[in-house]
Amino acid sequence: MAPVELDFDSCYRAVSARDARFDGRFYTAVTTTRIYCRPICPARTPASRNVRFYRHAASAEAAGFRPCKRCRPELSPGDPGWDLRGDLIGRALRLIDDGAADDTGIGGLARRLHITERHLHRLFIAELGVGPLAVARTRRLLLAKQLLTETALPVTEVAFAAGFGSVRQFNATMRETYGFTPSELRATAGASASGSGLRLRLHRREPYDVEGIFAFLASRAIPGLERVEGLSYTRQVAGGSITLTPQKGYFALDATIEDTRQLARLVARCRRLLDLDADPDAISAALTETSLKPLVEARPGLRVPGTFDGFELAVRAVVGQQISVAGARTLLGRIVERTGPLFPTPAVLAEADLDGLGLTNRRVATLKDLATHMAAGHIDLDGGQDPAHAVHELLKVHGIGPWTASYIALRALRDPDAWPVGDLVLDKRMATLGIPPDHIDRWRPWRAYAALHLWSHS
Repeated sequence: MAPVELDFDSCYRAVSARDARFDGRFYTAVTTTRIYCRPICPARTPASRNVRFYRHAASAEAAGFRPCKRCRPELSPGDPGWDLRGDLIGRALRLIDDGAADDTGIGGLARRLHITERHLHRLFIAELGVGPLAVARTRRLLLAKQLLTETALPVTEVAFAAGFGSVRQFNATMRETYGFTPSELRATAGASASGSGLRLRLHRREPYDVEGIFAFLASRAIPGLERVEGLSYTRQVAGGSITLTPQKGYFALDATIEDTRQLARLVARCRRLLDLDADPDAISAALTETSLKPLVEARPGLRVPGTFDGFELAVRAVVGQQISVAGARTLLGRIVERTGPLFPTPAVLAEADLDGLGLTNRRVATLKDLATHMAAGHIDLDGGQDPAHAVHELLKVHGIGPWTASYIALRALRDPDAWPVGDLVLDKRMATLGIPPDHIDRWRPWRAYAALHLWSHS
C-alpha cells in the first residue's frame, strides 16, 4: 500500500512563503543536495522540479536525505495531526517519542498497543512509507543531533541518552545516515555546545499563552514534587530534577539527572505537559466562529495543560472531586510526603497506607481501586490504549464517574474534544456569559480548549 500523499502545490506554496503554520507538518527534501528541511528554512527556495515532500522526518531519511544543519529539523514542533489522533498510528508515534521502542523494541511496542508486530508495520508503511523501526531510529538520531549541537554532554553519554545500545552503533548509524560522525558534528557546533549543564530547546507554535499555563500549573503544584516561581516550573524526577522556562519561540528544558537514558522520555512528557504540539491557529479559527469568540480573542494561544504522568493525573482528578483546587493540592502533597520522594506508581499506591492524610474512606477506596486496575494493566493513560476504551475502563473503577473520566481524558489522554460533563464551574460561566447548553456541540472537535477558555475566564 502506498503512503498517504501530500498535496504538492500546497506544500510548495508554504515553503515559498516560509509559513510557520506548516512547521512540523511536513519536510522538504531537495534532490540536488540530498538534504531535507523544515518549511521555514531560510535557505533559498529550491526549484519545484528538485523538491520532494515527506510527512515524517523518518520518511525523508529512508529515502536517502540528510537533515539540514541550518534549519535543524530536530527542532520542529510535533505534527498536530498526530498529536490529536487517538488511532493506532497516532498512539504508536507518541509511544516511540516516549522511548517505548528503546525500552522494549518494536515487539514490545506492538504488545503495548495490543496488535501484532506485523500489523503495526503494515500500518506505518501505509501512512508514512516506512516502518516503526525507521521512525524510532530517526527519533534517536535527531535527539542525538540536538544534544551534540546544543549541549556539552560527552559523545558517549549522548549515544545512550538518545537511545542507542552502544557507542559503536551510534557512530555507525550516524555516519551511514547523515554522512558524518558524532565527533565531526560536535566539532562544527561551535560555541552553542560549549555551555555547562544539560539544556535543550523545546520549540512551540505561536501564539502561546505562557502566563495562562504557568498560572494553571502554579495553582496545582504538588508540594515536595513541583515548584512554580513566576515563569519557571521545576519538578523532581528519578535521579534529579528538571526546570522549564519560556524563551522566545521555545521553552528551555534544564535537566539535572543521574541517568541521561531517561532524557527522551523527559522531553516527550514535557512537550505533553505544555501542549507544545497543538495547532493554535486551527483551534482559534474554529472557536472564534462560535459564542466563545470574545474569550478566544482575549486569550490567544491558550493551551490545555497536559500531564507528566497519566496515573498521577488520574489521582489528581480523584482527589480533587468536590473540593477546592487548594484543598486537593494539600492532600496530594501529603500523599507524596507519605510515599515519596516522587509521585507513587500504581503498584506503590495500591499498597500504601493512606490513613490519617485527610482523605475520606470513600476516596481512599477509589484510589486503591484505580491503582489496582492500572497496576494490572487494565488501564493505560500514557498512550498505549484507545482513549474511548481507556475512558470505558476508568468508569469501571468504583468512585470514578463521567466528570472524572472526562477530565482525565482531557489532560492525560490528550483528547482535544473531551468535555468535563457536569462541571459546575463551566455551567456557571456559561450561564453568566449567556451561552446556552446546546452550544457545547458547536465547539467540536475542540471542546477541551473551550473548557479551558471558560475555566480561565473571570
